[in-house]
Amino acid sequence: MTEPNLNEIHDFLVSLAFKAGEIINNALPDTSGPGSKKNSADLVTQYDRAVENMISTSLKEKYPDYAFHGEETYDPARPLTDAPTFIVDPIDGTVNFVHGFPCACVSLGFAVNRIPTVGVVYNPSTKALYSAIKGQGAFLNHETRLPLKGDHVEPLSGLSNALISIEWGSDRRGSNWETKVRTFEKLGQAKEDGGAMVRSFRSMGSAALNICAVAEGTLDLYWEGGCWEWDVCAGWVILSEAGGIMVDGNPGGWETSLDGRKYLAVRGAPSAGQKGIVEEFWSYIQGTLTY
Repeated sequence: MTEPNLNEIHDFLVSLAFKAGEIINNALPDTSGPGSKKNSADLVTQYDRAVENMISTSLKEKYPDYAFHGEETYDPARPLTDAPTFIVDPIDGTVNFVHGFPCACVSLGFAVNRIPTVGVVYNPSTKALYSAIKGQGAFLNHETRLPLKGDHVEPLSGLSNALISIEWGSDRRGSNWETKVRTFEKLGQAKEDGGAMVRSFRSMGSAALNICAVAEGTLDLYWEGGCWEWDVCAGWVILSEAGGIMVDGNPGGWETSLDGRKYLAVRGAPSAGQKGIVEEFWSYIQGTLTY
């Protein structure tokens, strides 16, 4: 197998992202309604499947030697391996897409040895294209280097000054749900009552766009448990190349895996500030995420 040409792969993924965006933007109302994988918060549409089919077919034709790992064709019997692999979410933010809320994207990642190496995230509603190649920086719409403030990035000065992204997810029962809800409460609670009193929360409804917002510096942190490698692979490269870090969503995990399903993304800032805010965040987690 030849060594992957990362620049060529990046450019091809960008072209596929634009094609996917056309399908998404031209989607007609689905009179049959969206399907449900698990419950009313875990939706899939004919367009999720159409976009993934277009992407997988194109990638297999151009790169037949590389593996493909997509949300809509995921098979638990074929888990992620160290082989060069395209990791794809055709529409990340399907609930947003169904409701016409403009925070849905196509997320196209490429990993080698399970390390996110190329990432392309495109929101066709806003025309925002985030992309990165490992070792070559991260960019918005090809031209603007991330983070947006460049060399003038503000230090991370604690959770009380942080804008944090969280998501409810589609699992609404059991220990993971309790851990999330109790943690959200503790993070938002007044300091006088033992909370972190974070500045505020945001929920974009798309893991990939949450991570890209952290990469660009408009969000400070993003905490998640329950999403999958196709939700985070592309954004992870973009985050890392923008000076951000990804650690485990549970306390103590400074190294986390692509398919670990528990993540804490932190924007670019001096490393001491990153370490401090991670440890502060971990101290408010109420339980253990067990995905």
